[in-house]
Amino acid sequence: MSDMDIKDITLASQGRDKINWVTSYMPVLSGIRDEFEASRPFRGMRVAMSIHLEAKTAYLAETLRAGGAEVHVTGCNPLSTQDDVAAALAAAGFEVNARHGVSEAEYTAHLMATLACRPHLIIDDGGDLISLLHGGCREYGKNLIGGCEETTTGIRRLRERERAGQLDYTMININDAECKHLFDNRYGTGQSTIDAIMNTTNLIVAAKTVVVAGYGWCGKGFALRARGLGANVIVTEINPVRALEAIMDGYRVMPMEEAAPLGDLFVTLTGCRDVIRREHFLVMKDGVLLANSGHFDVEIDKRALAGLAVEIKERKPNIVGFRLPDGRILNLLAEGRLVNLAAGNGHPAEIMDMSFSLQAKCLEYLAKNGDGFEPRLYPVPEEIDKEVAWLKLASLGASIDKLSKEQQRYLFEFD
Repeated sequence: MSDMDIKDITLASQGRDKINWVTSYMPVLSGIRDEFEASRPFRGMRVAMSIHLEAKTAYLAETLRAGGAEVHVTGCNPLSTQDDVAAALAAAGFEVNARHGVSEAEYTAHLMATLACRPHLIIDDGGDLISLLHGGCREYGKNLIGGCEETTTGIRRLRERERAGQLDYTMININDAECKHLFDNRYGTGQSTIDAIMNTTNLIVAAKTVVVAGYGWCGKGFALRARGLGANVIVTEINPVRALEAIMDGYRVMPMEEAAPLGDLFVTLTGCRDVIRREHFLVMKDGVLLANSGHFDVEIDKRALAGLAVEIKERKPNIVGFRLPDGRILNLLAEGRLVNLAAGNGHPAEIMDMSFSLQAKCLEYLAKNGDGFEPRLYPVPEEIDKEVAWLKLASLGASIDKLSKEQQRYLFEFD
């Protein structure tokens, strides 16, 4: 343990309580863990994980170890690591390098320390591990069979590498699996983002004008939850099809320059940079709340906001006020980082039950088959996506119809 970097091992019992709690609400992953204990698909393999280090992630790590893996864990965001959970994993014998609130240099050092095990498999969240494996840590990728990527941002980075002919490893696109984006991105992001904002600010959502930047699956989920709590929702978009969808869903749609003077709460969910900029800050109301639920802290231009301010002051935990020369205060939540994890507990356990079951089953798939794959980005196999859906339905006590042989012939006879 002397080589690891965590905050405080004495926090382990508190972290263990958190892990035990979520385990009770992740029946699909628990079933997969039982399978892994029997089949040991990762025997003799090392797995490196860079992912938001909290209780549900810890249970995924434990599931992989139950399958025989030696698991090395770090975070994927300087503010999303929960120190007590990191301590619980370290106390249980995992190799952990993660602390809440680390500097960028420390964060990178943790990623490199995690890759130093020369993993056979990786789980990435945002693409930082794969970037290092293509850069300064190439020597750590010699044993790599492949890995899984969890997020929209990470998949975008992988596709850019693939288009440029610079993707040297096999990766599976977890983000675009139906059991991921339809539930994790929509329902998980929607609830966890609104939870974090409400708990951090202790302010009401009803009657506020909420500006949602981006109407992908995450934006759809957050807009739905905000409207359900009584907000007047405005959507900003760059994609004309998504903009039309937002209008058809009953939201007002306009450019950010028109929304900026109207909003009380702004939430960015785009994966792009500088979505809210200097010209927008200049016309915002006094007291507005600014939050980001995209992977990186680049969607709200923090540098421009700081440059406008005559005073910058922490108003309460996870809220910094920027007072402008005319006296208006604009409030930035969680340093503009991923608010649902930097200022909250992330997605509900029942949602991550599906996403992390996909991760576990896809790593098993790579462990068994990955040596024969070309280095590119692959979709989640349909049979794995469907298996997770069936298992989740069963855990909810739900059943559905099945096609008769005649119906199957009718639908698929020309396939």
